[in-house]
Amino acid sequence: MTLPVNTPEPAAAHASSIEDFKHNLASIRARIDAAARKVGRDPASIRLLPVSKTVPEDRLRLAVAAGMDFLGENKVQEAARKAENLADIPGLKFSVIGNLQTNKAKFVAKFADEFQALDNIRQAAALQRRLEAEDRQLDVFVQVNTSNEESKFGLPPAEVQEFVDQLPQFDRLHVKGLMTLALFSDDKEAVRACFVRLRELRDMLRESAPEGMEIEELSMGMSGDFELAIQEGATVVRVGQGIFGARALPDSHYWPGFAGEKPAAPNTAAQ
Repeated sequence: MTLPVNTPEPAAAHASSIEDFKHNLASIRARIDAAARKVGRDPASIRLLPVSKTVPEDRLRLAVAAGMDFLGENKVQEAARKAENLADIPGLKFSVIGNLQTNKAKFVAKFADEFQALDNIRQAAALQRRLEAEDRQLDVFVQVNTSNEESKFGLPPAEVQEFVDQLPQFDRLHVKGLMTLALFSDDKEAVRACFVRLRELRDMLRESAPEGMEIEELSMGMSGDFELAIQEGATVVRVGQGIFGARALPDSHYWPGFAGEKPAAPNTAAQ
């Protein structure tokens, strides 16, 4: 059976020591390097974001010792717990990459260094209020539904300009770029089209974004498709199973719509 081009399999071997993590990291970074050089890009322009969902704190300490300093999490409360339990590690940062219910903005405002799934004004307003209370700033990415699947979160591409035009009022949010989840398919060109669509949208916003807003970053590509994303301009790739090993739960548990499921209602993904 042919696996979809962006399937998370095959996962790396389960990493349970510092040396295991170093090995898996080196393997992913070598693939990033090769993919970048193949299209004439500088590998240093691409940030690897290890996705540590479901990975317990004891293993994360090993991962950090192996060289990780920025971790991506889907579930807000899981991320908040980890941030608290690992607060003794200097310089460790967390990126929330899953959908955010507005009543959980208070958690993100306390601990997150980055939020990659901004897709509505209610989220932005809730984050602004909580960040003001915490006297913090937050880097954000606007999530775009480039595959046009009803089951996925993110703005339709045609609505991104209007949304971005409203963001300057939220001065605690610093818009860095765009994020997407590609189509889950064995059609390589259909997957590529999602990445191309995000890049073209970013290029347009470079010229039309509100004054003072620099939208440069493209967060796209996961364990099974990040090399294709790099070919199309990704500046952040999100890799989980390629570093930590296979997870016990399927990706659909963390990414509504990943395998075709439709969430029960808009903006109610389990956090």
